[in-house]
Amino acid sequence: MTDTAAVEILADVHRGVGRILLNRPKALNALTTGMVIAIDGVLAEWEHTPLSAVVLASTSTKAFCAGGDIRTIREHSLAGDAEASERFFASEYRLNARIAEYPVPVVSLIDGLCMGGGLGLSIHGSFRVVTERAVLAMPETGIGFFPDVGASYFLPRLPGAIGMYLGLTGHRLDAADALYTGLATHFVPADGLDAVGDALADNPGDPVDVVLNRLAGRSPVVGSRLAEVRGDVDWAFGAPTLGEIEKRLHHLDNPWAADALVALESASPQSLEITHALLARGRQHTLRECLGTELALTRTTIRTPDFLEGVRAALVDKDRTPNWQRASLGGRTSPTLPS
Repeated sequence: MTDTAAVEILADVHRGVGRILLNRPKALNALTTGMVIAIDGVLAEWEHTPLSAVVLASTSTKAFCAGGDIRTIREHSLAGDAEASERFFASEYRLNARIAEYPVPVVSLIDGLCMGGGLGLSIHGSFRVVTERAVLAMPETGIGFFPDVGASYFLPRLPGAIGMYLGLTGHRLDAADALYTGLATHFVPADGLDAVGDALADNPGDPVDVVLNRLAGRSPVVGSRLAEVRGDVDWAFGAPTLGEIEKRLHHLDNPWAADALVALESASPQSLEITHALLARGRQHTLRECLGTELALTRTTIRTPDFLEGVRAALVDKDRTPNWQRASLGGRTSPTLPS
């Protein structure tokens, strides 16, 4: 672990509970290669330690993790340093797989932003606790990329066509929507979050689910806005092609559909095509197979004009006006994905 990564990741074992805190608050815990390797190393070491659970959390109330440090990936691409980018994605996806297969329950405490790589850290664990400040999203199509970190595995496994909707539009979920979709498993008010680690340590023989339910406040899931439009989501985003999704949204002609169309029209056409193809086939593959396909896709995607332009517009110049390589929705043949 480098000195920097050691500062950006705080880890200890407290009464049989492993605790990993993301500690890069100014960057909203955007993951660097060093951070990913550090977390992976800690988890590898703890596999030989008798633990009742591992808690993943943040030192910031603004963000659990805003995703991977994608600005740095763009810099690698512009510098022609494919090896550095490969190291980041390969390390990140290896960590995603380790969390999914971890021998003790991994409990993520999501307070504030959790996007992209943040979902990769949390969703593969057994328990995802959200507070009233939680905001979850996979916004990659808006930066010329595609939902990765195993999203081609977990998004297609959400109910109905919710995963396709989230992956294509980058729609942001609040705590109610996160619980409704299953991306979150429990709700604990922000002021009760610090008690989770102690409660797990105090009750090592109790199921984690039971311990978390004791701390839970009244679930906000009844207020899910996504639940209200679920029929429209399933009909529109369950369409077999991007072009048909667009037609169905126009046909619905309601505020939700109008917002979805705006999101699709502002996204990278290339990213939409890759994402649609990726999610359409994801349900029939294992997590490791999905991660392998995603890794192969990163090698080509991060060198494309849309990726370089999308990250520039969103994260470098922040003018929010990307100039995409244009093609109408569904106007090209489906991309050939790595097998």
